[in-house]
Amino acid sequence: MSALKDSIQNDLTTAMKGRDEVTSATLRMVLTAITNEEVSGKEARELTDDDVITVLGREAKKRRESAEAYDAADRPELADRERAELEVIARYLPQPLTEDEVRAIVDAAVAEVTAGGASGGAAMGQVMKIVQPQVKGRADGGAIAGMVKSALGMG
Repeated sequence: MSALKDSIQNDLTTAMKGRDEVTSATLRMVLTAITNEEVSGKEARELTDDDVITVLGREAKKRRESAEAYDAADRPELADRERAELEVIARYLPQPLTEDEVRAIVDAAVAEVTAGGASGGAAMGQVMKIVQPQVKGRADGGAIAGMVKSALGMG
């Protein structure tokens, strides 16, 4: 079992003993998502910490989007619950990169790809291929794509 999954499991036990309803419910959902990922596909497999971080990132994104949707629907109590769950999930995610750190990674990747003579959509794909592994789970994919497009003069 991955160390991260172990940690989540132990924290769930602690939250249950402490009767922390939001944390225990959130960690249960996260562990279910991890288990579903482990058994999806043709054969069951054990997830690495990186795989667990990917699952956590997906769960965090769901909570962010749900909170925004509830805000738009004027349902603050539901939006607050989603944000509380997001805070619990964020404890297990790597520290987010600052905008300047992301921009430096994007600029370096753009310089590398354009030096190779690529341009347009092909360059976008190549730059994203370089940038994604470096920022995985630490920056929003949509924001990164926007930075790459502007750096390439596409947007």
